[in-house]
Amino acid sequence: MPETEFKTVATNRKARHEYFVEDTLEAGLVLTGTEIKSIRAGHVSLQEAFVEQTDGELWVQGMHVATYEQGHRDNHDPLRPRKLLLHDYEIAKWLDRSAQRGYTIIPLRIYLKRGRAKMEIALAKGKKLYDKRETIARRDAARSVDRALSDHRRGR
Repeated sequence: MPETEFKTVATNRKARHEYFVEDTLEAGLVLTGTEIKSIRAGHVSLQEAFVEQTDGELWVQGMHVATYEQGHRDNHDPLRPRKLLLHDYEIAKWLDRSAQRGYTIIPLRIYLKRGRAKMEIALAKGKKLYDKRETIARRDAARSVDRALSDHRRGR
């Protein structure tokens, strides 16, 4: 399997609606056996997930990984914090940038790359309500232009 191939398991669809994404980074995840099996089955949600710093390390909080159905008494806690695997210089750089006013680190998606679970995280700045309205208006305008062009090509 080539390096560039990956299978997206879950995405945080609200992230780009709620935030301006400035920069992205790929991070590995520390998982248990039942967690990776559940992620491969697609039983993961990033809706309430966020990234926080604890003792110089980045941790994903609020990511829901459903318990593995064939698991036994050693099944994992669905909402336990999970450590992100990054180089020290990357952690220092991202923590420095996220310390600026209004910036936060959010998870965008989880995917499988060469059999390993990876998470794409983003340095993001929260949108105001008027920014969200502007984004929606821009998207609606682009959609109506595309519709008009396709109608014109069809000769309507």
